[in-house]
Amino acid sequence: MAKKQIVIDPVTRIEGHAKITIQLDDEGVVEDAHFHVTQLRGFEKFCEGRPFREMPSLMARICGICPVSHLMASAKACDALMAVKIPPVGAKLRVVMNLAQITQSHALSFFHLSSPDFLLGLDSDPATRNIFGMIEKYPDLARDGIRLRKCGQEIIAILGGKKIHPAWVVPGGVSEPLDEERRDKIVAMLPEALEIILRTLDWFKASLKNYEEEIATFANFPTLFMGIVGEGGLLHHYDGKLRIVDSARNIIKDGIEAHEYRKYIGEAVEPWSYLKSPYFKPLGYPEGIYRVGPLARLNIINRIGTPKADDEWLEFRKLDRHAVMSSFHYHYARLIEILYAVERMNEILHDEDILSTHVRAYAAPNCEVGVGMSEAPRGTLMHEYHIDKHGLMKSANLIIATGHNNLAMNRGVLQVAKHYVKGKELKEGMLNRVEAVIRAYDPCLSCSTHATGQMPLHVQLVDRRGTILSELKRN
Repeated sequence: MAKKQIVIDPVTRIEGHAKITIQLDDEGVVEDAHFHVTQLRGFEKFCEGRPFREMPSLMARICGICPVSHLMASAKACDALMAVKIPPVGAKLRVVMNLAQITQSHALSFFHLSSPDFLLGLDSDPATRNIFGMIEKYPDLARDGIRLRKCGQEIIAILGGKKIHPAWVVPGGVSEPLDEERRDKIVAMLPEALEIILRTLDWFKASLKNYEEEIATFANFPTLFMGIVGEGGLLHHYDGKLRIVDSARNIIKDGIEAHEYRKYIGEAVEPWSYLKSPYFKPLGYPEGIYRVGPLARLNIINRIGTPKADDEWLEFRKLDRHAVMSSFHYHYARLIEILYAVERMNEILHDEDILSTHVRAYAAPNCEVGVGMSEAPRGTLMHEYHIDKHGLMKSANLIIATGHNNLAMNRGVLQVAKHYVKGKELKEGMLNRVEAVIRAYDPCLSCSTHATGQMPLHVQLVDRRGTILSELKRN
């Protein structure tokens, strides 16, 4: 017997293309829901046969939003193939560029994609519930978002020569050292960024009381959390080892090296999505559900490591005596990570050796397999490369940060749909909340496809005979 189904296609205000389906029974009660990634990313296949040294620049083309993240993971995989330790200043400069990427991407997610919901209301008119409506009604906040994102992008451009797809990060380090003039230019930008993120945190924390229902229902359930931690359990986005904790913040597994990831992370596939569903192998599939990204990173660390961000993290920890469970708080975690990024970039750029010209190690390939791992804005990113004796790519396996969250996003869609979607009459605010739980994760589906122009939405609720019971359209 046919089921009633709501289809949200595409999901709006995310990076890339996806849809959501919600199945209802005869009484309009939600029975199931799925988040579908509808495009295929083929980078693993068409990199085969390429020289491994080309991989960082090639992998950066996976996405125009987070090219630096793929640069980092790819370059680290190539470092492993060469079996070299890159010069310390080369590593520091990579860290700065990665933190600039964290800053610009988190600012895009928070201000441009999600803030229209916070500022204009989840039930507001969708015709104006967007960045343009936000600019008109809250120009100062919109300006802050633009300035903060610009800061991150300008730092990337100063270091790498351009804002998108810089080729500066290379196997063995970086291709060019930093000089005093460019260093000072970056440092001069950071005070404004610090002012913006501090006032944004003040505003957002004060607004949390308005979203108690959403906090309770936006993918708020126990899972594992995974991410990279540095020495002493410090927050680190570039280098470190994997840590996995449970919902009580008990460490389940610690100190996992990049090359060991297959021992602990399995990859399942489902017929309704091109996005893989990674899981924690010891618990099996799908019980081994975990989350990555800013919320996970703040749940697994012992402390952040910069003064103002540590203070904010301690306040964040008060949300829950164990791990912070609600995926709504991804937004809060992003702001804290921006604050950390600004503070940490300033610290690194004042290191005495930062202008050293020794920034790259050179070597032939010495290993047949190399794994690179770093933290992208959305979570842990893994690149595994296999090469032949000539240094040509035989195969690649990529686990994109968004993929790690696939099981959690699907469960979150079901939780929100069960809470908000009821009866035979659709209300736009119901469906926006189903989309908003996905926006909380800030999925980067640009890795699969790039879109331009308008993104229309057409939702129909039909009964088993195909009769349209309710319908909504967006231009």
